[in-house]
Amino acid sequence: MNFPAVIDHITNWLKDYANKAGSKGFVIGISGGIDSAVTSTLCARTGLKVICLEMGIHQREDEVNRGMEHIEWLEGKFPNVSHQRINLTSTFEELRINLDKDTIHHELAMANTRSRIRMVTLYAVAQTYGCLVAGTGNKVEDFGVGFFTKYGDGGVDLSPIADLFKTEVYGIAAELGVVHSIQEAQPTDGLWKDARTDEGQLGATYPELEWAMQYSGDGSELTDRQKDVIRIYDGFHLANKHKMVPIPFCEIPDALKG
Repeated sequence: MNFPAVIDHITNWLKDYANKAGSKGFVIGISGGIDSAVTSTLCARTGLKVICLEMGIHQREDEVNRGMEHIEWLEGKFPNVSHQRINLTSTFEELRINLDKDTIHHELAMANTRSRIRMVTLYAVAQTYGCLVAGTGNKVEDFGVGFFTKYGDGGVDLSPIADLFKTEVYGIAAELGVVHSIQEAQPTDGLWKDARTDEGQLGATYPELEWAMQYSGDGSELTDRQKDVIRIYDGFHLANKHKMVPIPFCEIPDALKG
């Protein structure tokens, strides 16, 4: 991949889209991960307003530190970048205490609730300053295994890196000079109190999933591990397909409308 040319292409696409939409710039959530670091840097290169939000909800200290290190680097490099730190822990806890016990103790429901609270916050700030919410999903997450929260981090106005595999995002990060702590960190969605990683949740690495997403053989030549990865990929793709297709609606036959 020609990383400098791809960087310029995405930057120009972002600027053109924002200008046509009459937007002043972009709002983006900074997680301390590679995807948000690359996306925010690409947005900053447009010269338009970029507001980075650090939105902690019982966040691990290392994630917060990486995110703030990136924000400081970005603000030092681009005068059009600013940031807000919004601690959403009390907001999350206030919602939790009003839910029933089954919901409170459902780990995945509570993890996804964190993401959805952040989405609401991103849109509140974006509307205030006339900006678009920039998504951080990559190709495998958005179109392969559906590894995102519906109406959470999946609720965005535009997705600059959604046609890039995770390994390509790392290549872009290196070209952009993203801080090393982020380039070297294990990918994580940051929605859990413990240190679980994306690989731990998915059961496969991003390179393995990228391979599975592109595989088109009959399976006869595959190793046992490759067969496992195909099963993992197919399982997530099927289970999360509802996130990757338009919302179904009940179409009323013309005969019933007359």
